[in-house]
Amino acid sequence: MLHLRLKKLASVLISISLFFGGMVFAPSCGSASDSIIAAGSTSVQPYAEVLAEAYHALYSDRDVEIQGGGSSAGISSALSGIAEIGMSSREIKDSEKEVLESVGKEMLIYEIAKDGLAIIINPENPICDLSLEQIRGVYSADIANWKEIGGKDAKIHVITREEGSGTRDAFSQLVMGENQITPKAIVQDSNGAVRLLVAEDPNSIGFISLGLVAAEPGQKEVKALCLGGIAPSFENIENGSYGLFRPFLFVAVVDEGKEAEGLTKHFIDFTLSGEGQKILASRGLVVSD
Repeated sequence: MLHLRLKKLASVLISISLFFGGMVFAPSCGSASDSIIAAGSTSVQPYAEVLAEAYHALYSDRDVEIQGGGSSAGISSALSGIAEIGMSSREIKDSEKEVLESVGKEMLIYEIAKDGLAIIINPENPICDLSLEQIRGVYSADIANWKEIGGKDAKIHVITREEGSGTRDAFSQLVMGENQITPKAIVQDSNGAVRLLVAEDPNSIGFISLGLVAAEPGQKEVKALCLGGIAPSFENIENGSYGLFRPFLFVAVVDEGKEAEGLTKHFIDFTLSGEGQKILASRGLVVSD
């Protein structure tokens, strides 16, 4: 569990209003309400939905509504008070932390699990392994044909996530470095949409949460590439040999010096409990012992 407290001095409310285009900062979250909202990363969303269902099964009078929108939107929702919990599949940016400087608030950050980032292709594609440099070349459009990296003579159809996506931010940081994703890439707004396109298109390549690679009933298969000979597995993430992984975070904003309260705290505690971590592990995430 990563629980970081970002403490800043209070001054004026105007900075957060400007940051969100005039959005008014709502009262602090975490009341004893029997219903809260957790919003943000579409990568975290399906796991949060399973957690919310299990939580409701135990506490039938309490509801946690799960919404998507992307990591940036989720953090913004927590900062503005629209959601009690923001969900992120990337680290919190300095610009997001700085919003709290002027309002006497603290951001509580909880790492609920780690998730591998899988580079996926269609099963009809014979390639099984690429280097980090080759993947970077494909996504920057320096490599445009599969034959350049051992595949058939066919144009590579590059699929990416939208700006603001935690999955895209993680990919950019871990794979692209200073290079930019080609503007000609096909942009999709969820891991599921990327997976669907790759499953349908033999010449495509995409990146998604490792936990979503395995086909659900009725889904077509996709193939996760090895990275420099290292398979994208949970064991290899744990032992550090597979380097493409990112944190899954819950974020709560509270008054300075306070802790999360009420249903917000109760649901976060459930997520970080042995039972919650077991649920996440059973869905393919790497959790703490």
